[in-house]
This record gives sequence, C-alpha cells and structure tokens, in this order.
Amino acid sequence: MDEKEIISRISENIRLQRYRKHITQENLAEQVNISTKYMNLIENKKANPTITIIVKICEVLNLSLEKLLKDNN
Repeated sequence: MDEKEIISRISENIRLQRYRKHITQENLAEQVNISTKYMNLIENKKANPTITIIVKICEVLNLSLEKLLKDNN
C-alpha cells in the first residue's frame, strides 16, 4: 500500500464513520482539537495527519486503527 492509498483509505473511513455516528466535521474537529478546515482537508485527501491526530479521531469515533485502514470497497 503506497502513501496515497493509505491517505485515501483513512480519509474515506473517517468520513464514513463520522456520517454513521451523525457527527459534523465541526464537532469532530472540536473534539480532536484541530480546526474545521484541517478536518475538511483530511476528509478530502488533501492532508496527511499525524499519528497523534489519527489516534484522537479514532478515539472520538470509537474506531480501531485496524478498521480505519480497512478497504471498504
């Protein structure tokens, strides 16, 4: 798996789980302590978040790192 594919999977899975849990980008960003703009960049595959940010997102979404990297296609 190359870097682009990793970022794509993470972005898609964050968005999918956020929708399933009825959490807005703004609310997720606030809970993770990042800007809404940065959250938007992450979900739109335009940012490569640090592992710390990824772990915080997983905690808020109650999502394992394994599931975050899962291919949902």
